[in-house]
Amino acid sequence: MSSKSFNKRTAATFFLGSAISGSWYTATSALFAGQIGEVLPVVGAIVLAGITPFAMNALRSGSDQPLEIHNMAQRLKAFDSHAIVNILDTGGILTQVNDRFIELTGYARDQLIGQPVSMLYNERSRELAAEMRATLMQGKTWQGETPLRCADGRVIQTQCTVMPLFDQQGAWAGSISARTDVTHANELLAERDTAETLYELRDDIWIVDAETLRFSYMNRVAMSRTGWRNDSYSERTLQDLAEKSGNQTVLEACRNLSASGKGMTQFDTEIMGNHFQVTIKLLPIGGTAGRFLIMMHDITDIIDEERMKSEFISMVSHELRSPLTSIKGSMGLLLSRAAGELPSKARALLEISHRNADRLVLIINDILDLEKISNGRLEFNLQQIDISELLRETSAANASLEQRHGVRIQVESADAPMQVVTDPNRVIQVLTNFLSNAAKFSKPGERIVIRAKETDDELRISVSDRGPGIPASEEHKVFQRFADLSNSSRAEKGGTGLGLSVCKAIVENLGGKIGFDSREGFGTTFYFTLPKKNSLVAAEEPASLLREAS
Repeated sequence: MSSKSFNKRTAATFFLGSAISGSWYTATSALFAGQIGEVLPVVGAIVLAGITPFAMNALRSGSDQPLEIHNMAQRLKAFDSHAIVNILDTGGILTQVNDRFIELTGYARDQLIGQPVSMLYNERSRELAAEMRATLMQGKTWQGETPLRCADGRVIQTQCTVMPLFDQQGAWAGSISARTDVTHANELLAERDTAETLYELRDDIWIVDAETLRFSYMNRVAMSRTGWRNDSYSERTLQDLAEKSGNQTVLEACRNLSASGKGMTQFDTEIMGNHFQVTIKLLPIGGTAGRFLIMMHDITDIIDEERMKSEFISMVSHELRSPLTSIKGSMGLLLSRAAGELPSKARALLEISHRNADRLVLIINDILDLEKISNGRLEFNLQQIDISELLRETSAANASLEQRHGVRIQVESADAPMQVVTDPNRVIQVLTNFLSNAAKFSKPGERIVIRAKETDDELRISVSDRGPGIPASEEHKVFQRFADLSNSSRAEKGGTGLGLSVCKAIVENLGGKIGFDSREGFGTTFYFTLPKKNSLVAAEEPASLLREAS
């Protein structure tokens, strides 16, 4: 209270007391006479003058109290509407929660009152709850960040202050907690940290509004590549990028994602002189169109390295094929007795050398085919052929497999002519690979069956065996390069691990499909289809990239 205010109240009290005591003295002097008239006015004036200050203070405190109570009520109301408040007893049981607590967590009040507060914490937060309880039992206040589990399973983060409560005897009676929801603030901090991380990545990162196709974020590498800065890229769109780079691929991919409703697409493309592996994810936001997250990984160096390796392998393979072919031919002449009869031991050794030379030639041919596939130079010689006749020819050409592995190759459903336009040599190459694999994994005496089935639109050709089958967990490996399954070993069975990937590329470039049906322990059927009407169209679009073919 200021001195000026104090002086005003003192003066007022003095004048009021003087007025009351003076009035009493005047009135009683006129009413009473004698000894009473002399004593009563004086005593009464003194008493009234003495009690006036106390009466003023009582009246003044009575008038101030409602204002203070009103102000305190307003403060508590503001606190209650902002903070998340709950009260616990000494056993950790919820005894009171405010409306804000109910609103935020989604529980009904009767679901909370009488329940242990531990229902609001997950297992990882139990140690934190024990720490809070220990602090409160010491009569101290606990402050920190705590999670709260909501009725729908969500977990929100709260900044919490917990104060102990005491009874009239000073004993600990429980606690009161006041919390503030900081979930959104934490998310903003996490987004900031994520943005800082994305900014420093070596890959291009773009975030694009799915409705306007306008850029809302570019990291440092993306800005450097496009030449757009912080203050300008937000005015740019994917259409601007397409015009700048001369490449519409990313723009069309985003439009296709929006139209199809798919969540992600991935492809390779060339933008501004560099090769990229592009991943686009459509991130929905509430009921809006959402955002595209576009990540571009520069694979220019990888492609250059692959090209150099491919050129080297191609050169070496070409250099090896000619002498190996000559060596194989010479050994074949010796085995055919062109130089006379050979001793039995020499003949046995020569047969081993001839088989391995034959294997090396097959490996080199597979490598050269893959090199052609990767460069889009796989050649096709399309002809009108009878598949039935081609199957019989393939069976005869692979008679050596029957002798080597003790199996029987049979052709079924090949009596009636089946006409198709395709490359006969490539079809024989695929069938030979199927038959070779089937023979390697069949027991002696087993049958290997070649079948052909004709429909209105295509031919389906299959090779079935009764070998060990393919484990279901490894079926995804079958058409990969250098695939080696757990129940087969190239070291024991032979082969390059390249044949089926080459077959896949050949069939797909002829416009067909390739696949297999297998049951472990019962055998496998490999098959491929050939279109009857569009084989020519398929050959006009040569092989896809080696990565896609394998």
